[in-house]
Amino acid sequence: MPKLYEYFGLVVYFYANEHEPVHVHGEFQGRESKAEIYLRDGRVVRIVFRSILGRRPLTGAKLRDFKKLVAVKADDIVRRWIDFHVMRKHNEPEIITRKLK
Repeated sequence: MPKLYEYFGLVVYFYANEHEPVHVHGEFQGRESKAEIYLRDGRVVRIVFRSILGRRPLTGAKLRDFKKLVAVKADDIVRRWIDFHVMRKHNEPEIITRKLK
């Protein structure tokens, strides 16, 4: 389970055996949601946030943090997805210690 980011307790990752569309999971204190990133001609055109069956979804401030992080880091997430799933490169997690703007 490659971890991409840690952001004030929120952990963002994808699973090693993922499927398209490009997506990441956000988890905080037993709650989890996912963000699907849709591309057209190599550009992010839409991000859809979803609950995960059988899991309590992120709510409130942590859901807002997850949405902000994915919006700001969408291109980096896509690059990391390709690096890991296509190029088979190791992923180094990023610990974010300042609020994203």
